[in-house]
Amino acid sequence: MDYISPKEEALKVKRWPKDTIAAGRRHSVVLKSDGTVKAVGDNKYGQCNVSGWLDIVAVAVGNVHMATNTGNAHTIGLKSDGTVAAEGWNKHDQCDVNDWRDIVAVAAGWRRTVGLKSDGTVVAVGRNNEGQCNVSGWRDMVAVAAGDWHTVGIKSDGTVTIVGNNRYGQCNVSGWRDIVAAAAGYLHTVGLKSDGTVAAEGWNKHDQCDVSGWHGIVAIAAGSNHTIGLKSDGTVAAVGLNKHGQCDVSGWRGIVAIAAGCTHTLGLKSDGTVVAVGDNEYGQCDVSGWRGIQLPGN
Repeated sequence: MDYISPKEEALKVKRWPKDTIAAGRRHSVVLKSDGTVKAVGDNKYGQCNVSGWLDIVAVAVGNVHMATNTGNAHTIGLKSDGTVAAEGWNKHDQCDVNDWRDIVAVAAGWRRTVGLKSDGTVVAVGRNNEGQCNVSGWRDMVAVAAGDWHTVGIKSDGTVTIVGNNRYGQCNVSGWRDIVAAAAGYLHTVGLKSDGTVAAEGWNKHDQCDVSGWHGIVAIAAGSNHTIGLKSDGTVAAVGLNKHGQCDVSGWRGIVAIAAGCTHTLGLKSDGTVVAVGDNEYGQCDVSGWRGIQLPGN
């Protein structure tokens, strides 16, 4: 058997990540252990119409991070056979994924959907005004993430490739190494390193990139203007805008997965229940009754 270094093993663990919870502009989505999906929150464009989905292995949601006057969003489900389901806003064809095959991971940004294929290539549909869908040349990818106007890909060697808007330097990651996970917010990008530290680039008006002191992190998530880190002991760290209490996670315990929406944050507990903080105007935080949510890696 070929020797696998600790660094390579860490990178392998994060290959083809499959999120079981997702948070959008005004809605929340979770994958249940039986392969069905639940959603709560704004359903303006049918983005919560997922009750008929079956055999789902991962979920993602798109949203408009900063707009205050729209709930335009869509929801993506990766099926066990490598095909993809989509519901919701489709003005820019971001839900036109019916012909996708061999998909192993999905991500959703504002007005677009990204799919990682088993051969390490990437497909994308939706709005491309900023070049955020220009991923046809990508190779050897193991994970993808999508922000408002930029798309992130992690290569098997732990480096990162980004396309799209770079107005605030959110794409300036060419020097990153040993990255095992990535998250993309409105105008910032976050990378988790194999040693449990975190890097961030982009707009930092609300200190959402102030993560240099974080250690022992095992997962990350990025909202519009806040960043969330899951620690190895099941507690959670948060930095950034806290206008709606979306960073009030210091009391959380037993967390195994996290998700960040525009102004709310979700945490999946080890017992399969979900906690939420932040804006709840549309009921996107009404998750206290949820049970049997799929745990990551199961």
